[in-house]
Amino acid sequence: MTVGLRLDEAVWGLLHQAIEHYRDNPRAVGHLRHQLARLEKPLRIAIAGPWQSGKSTVLNAIMGEEVAPVDGPDGTGIFAWYEDGPQPRATAYSSNQPPQELTVIRSATGMRVDVVGWRAGELRDIVVQWPTRALRQVTLIDTPAINAAGEQGRAPVMERVLRDADAVLYLTRDARGTDLQVLESTRESRVGQAAPVNVIMVLSRIDETGGGRIDALLTARQLARRQYRDPRVNALCVNVVPCSGSIGLAGRVLSESDFAALAQLARVSREELEPHLLSADRFVRGELPVRLEAETRAVLLDRLGLIGVRLATTLVRTGCDSRGKLATELIRRSGLTELRESINRFFVDRRNTLKARSALAAVEALATAEPGPGTGKLLGAVEQILAGAHEFRELRLLAALRTTKLGFDAELAAEAQRLVGGDGVDLASRLGLEHDATVQQLWKVASDAQWRWRHRAEDPLLRLAQRRGAEVVVRSCEGMLTELAGGGR
Repeated sequence: MTVGLRLDEAVWGLLHQAIEHYRDNPRAVGHLRHQLARLEKPLRIAIAGPWQSGKSTVLNAIMGEEVAPVDGPDGTGIFAWYEDGPQPRATAYSSNQPPQELTVIRSATGMRVDVVGWRAGELRDIVVQWPTRALRQVTLIDTPAINAAGEQGRAPVMERVLRDADAVLYLTRDARGTDLQVLESTRESRVGQAAPVNVIMVLSRIDETGGGRIDALLTARQLARRQYRDPRVNALCVNVVPCSGSIGLAGRVLSESDFAALAQLARVSREELEPHLLSADRFVRGELPVRLEAETRAVLLDRLGLIGVRLATTLVRTGCDSRGKLATELIRRSGLTELRESINRFFVDRRNTLKARSALAAVEALATAEPGPGTGKLLGAVEQILAGAHEFRELRLLAALRTTKLGFDAELAAEAQRLVGGDGVDLASRLGLEHDATVQQLWKVASDAQWRWRHRAEDPLLRLAQRRGAEVVVRSCEGMLTELAGGGR
């Protein structure tokens, strides 16, 4: 839904204005034409975070196949891009050689890309094409580990993430200290301050945080809610989601032979099995109470980890008596379902807005880095679009609603959040109706909501911030009624 100013048209016009301004600068023109092309391509989502935060595992879990990481002598500095394609294919890009096709080795659960022969530091990017539904609307980017931001600004890897990606899944173990410093550095630009809406924080490796207990995900969810209520955290991201990539991936690729081995282990009592799950060496090399080949144990350990094996055997004992049931429960407990829902709601559903945001950031960065006569006009146009496009007003209101500074009570805040697309951007989600609701039902609810919120927007007894927030909701309701009048659903 677009209300008022057409954001896509405004951004398209700005990019052409910038191309004309930099017409004598081939490098800048090429960069701007690249931004134009990005508007028509899938949304780019970077998976970023510090060392050992579980980036590649989460990417695998989202895709449901083991396609990352890329094997090689030294992956430092490599950005691995995963996009939809008709067949598995991988291409290497370096700064001093032409693109080169790489060998793709398929396995039962995915693939491996072999980069043997490349020297450390040579590779810059690897683009992997892989036929899967998970990549129809998005391109996933597996990034190098992010270090702390330096005294002079952003961490170098984060600098490129912000330049190349439209949205970011930022993985962290505790959402404190260095991680918050890295995210705070993303808000230094005009676009970053006006539309801080392209980051989901992921509390990763929650199985380890929970100590392997059955209630680990519940504990992690409580931690995520506490973190999200922290004003410093919710100013930097649109959601905080706990997720164990390893357990989620295990659920998605679990085979019948995996289940049979786990069921065999589950026949042993927890008290008898637990001593064998204290270390990897004990589990793989020790003498178990049941007959299970060392190779099979190694596969289970690689796929689930010790904590995952402990969880899976407990689940089998308590009713997950088939591969399908166990896989479903592992995925649920991992938090992967919630993560994928957040990606769809906050990123995929708003992909056009996020891609427009990236284009605005690119124009701002170029005009700031290469100033001259006329660049002030370009920067003014960026600010005008940020201030005038209703899509960004909705996103700024959503950010404000996540705090208490507007002063709305919980019920009003929840309704405002829903109406401006915080629970989904389709009409039914915005209006709190089932997706098979009739046009008449949608119209009535939207009309009633518009009247109620217009009354608040015009109430002189309310604070100015509340009235302005209500005005944004009214504009959203007007947009819905316009869409319904035109036959939209």
